[in-house]
Amino acid sequence: MRILIGTGSSGGHIFPALALADSLRSRAHEVLLVLPQKDREHKLWIASGEIKYIHAAKITFRISIKNIAGVWFFLLGACESLVITIKFKPDVVVGFGSLNTVALIFWAWIFRIRTLIHEQNVAIGMANSVLAKLVDKVAVSFAETQAALNIRPEKIVLTGNPLRQGLERLDKQEVLDFFKFQEGKSTVLITGGSQGSHHLNTVCLEALSNYPKKDSLQVIHICGRQDFSWLKDRYASLGLTHKLFDFYAQMQYAYSVADLVICRSGATTVAELQRFKIPAILVPYPFAHAHQLANAQVLGKIKAAWIISDAELTPQGLSAKFEELFGDPQKLESMRQAYLRLSIPDATEKLTQEVLASA
Repeated sequence: MRILIGTGSSGGHIFPALALADSLRSRAHEVLLVLPQKDREHKLWIASGEIKYIHAAKITFRISIKNIAGVWFFLLGACESLVITIKFKPDVVVGFGSLNTVALIFWAWIFRIRTLIHEQNVAIGMANSVLAKLVDKVAVSFAETQAALNIRPEKIVLTGNPLRQGLERLDKQEVLDFFKFQEGKSTVLITGGSQGSHHLNTVCLEALSNYPKKDSLQVIHICGRQDFSWLKDRYASLGLTHKLFDFYAQMQYAYSVADLVICRSGATTVAELQRFKIPAILVPYPFAHAHQLANAQVLGKIKAAWIISDAELTPQGLSAKFEELFGDPQKLESMRQAYLRLSIPDATEKLTQEVLASA
């Protein structure tokens, strides 16, 4: 089969698309990935197989001169999408959200090519909400999304969110040795996403400084490039066992050793927490149209995670939470056990089967 996959430029879109592409290629199907032009130089995408690039549009609902350029790039990308579709002759077209996939799905609909879209978040994105009425199948990551879709129920399938290959639990002792960490200490993983979060970085560092039993902790902190230099100096002055990274690709190591994660609640992050069953303190990104809050509530509802808004996150509150959780190991264990209430499918395999069945 020939499968065309289109996606936006965020990691939350691209990583599930890459997982699906790898799964399909492993079954000897021909896959063409379509990405925005600005991702042309990224080594991760370049290494992932055959890729075509189109001009990406950014259009807002505010009156702005930038929208003129946005419309132009959207039309240019639509023309490029048409050429790609005609030349590749796909059996199925799969979209992973964002405005950049609209034209690909539209041309597939015009040419009567089978179509499927995947929604990573609980709250469906604007592009996918429009495309849901056109496509043959809508795959969702969360059961909560199904009720929000105003389409025939038989078009919707719960697949979960595909994760990158290699994200499997490793032996904890081996990972402790890998990081030169000590058995018996509690390991905290802090990450603000691929770009980092200055507020999260600052508050977490202050909370660790204030925590009276910080010698019982060891920290993996993935902070982004912008804050790496000053955090390196501050951690050195704290004398706290830690590993600091501006970016860390091998997250299976970090997840396999973490006793608690402090992080945003993007769809991919929530899916990774589900896979590794790690207690979490979730701080939803405040400018993501409430998508991250809805994602976080999936884990908050079953008490696998504690949710706090970005505005309410303080060093004192976080330090108190350390005292509460690490002072009573049974609370962390209850959070881990809470994940058993969720039905977590093998999302990559299930989505792959849906794509193949739709042809």
